Amino acid sequence: MAPKTAPYLVLWWLFAVPVVMLDVKIYGQWFTKGKRFLSTVANPTSQMSVIGNLVGAQAAAHMGWKESAVCLFSLGMVHYLVLFVTLYQRLSGGDRLPVLLRPVFFLFFAAPGVASLAWESIVGSFDTASKMLFFLSLFLFISLICRPTLFRRSMRRFNVAWWAYSFPVTMLALASTDYAQEVKGTISHILMFFLLALSFLICLSLTLFTFINSKMLLPDNDPIASLVVQFPIAD
Repeated sequence: MAPKTAPYLVLWWLFAVPVVMLDVKIYGQWFTKGKRFLSTVANPTSQMSVIGNLVGAQAAAHMGWKESAVCLFSLGMVHYLVLFVTLYQRLSGGDRLPVLLRPVFFLFFAAPGVASLAWESIVGSFDTASKMLFFLSLFLFISLICRPTLFRRSMRRFNVAWWAYSFPVTMLALASTDYAQEVKGTISHILMFFLLALSFLICLSLTLFTFINSKMLLPDNDPIASLVVQFPIAD
């Protein structure tokens, strides 16, 4: 879908407005110390709101709306910094998240990966700031994969939460392609091909595992599953 077209514009407003409304509610509540303190409720999934801001900023930049893009980017990055420091100090998600949801720790490097692409869209080049965000994302990725024991229990049995591996790795791979195009070095290209291959293998594996374990998505007592049984889809 090309930018500056009617469907692109409608979808941007459809998703950007709720994100900004959530920013006002969630960030405002944390800022004014409402009923829920950030230090008591923060976990890796809290970064989803940050990622929403960054994706909205990138989409706005593609339409040429630089001011809107900078606005969303600044909101996302400031609160990512707050979340990162809070989670880094306490790592509250380690004892607050169920074992099966530990794959969401990959969201730690998803946010800076998306941020590097968003900033590139705003300024028009993969400059030093984009490289710094990319290196931060790469560092967090290496830090997590070097600790397989953190995910060992969650990998014993397939769970839908495994899909949390795909998006962060894909964003890091996309950022690595832009980095390789900018640097044009052997190491950067090897890194790019490695991350692209890893992203492809993860997505392919998750698709196969989901297909094999499709019954987990629709339990026997699910109304949609019963409808599928009563009215099978024609070939």
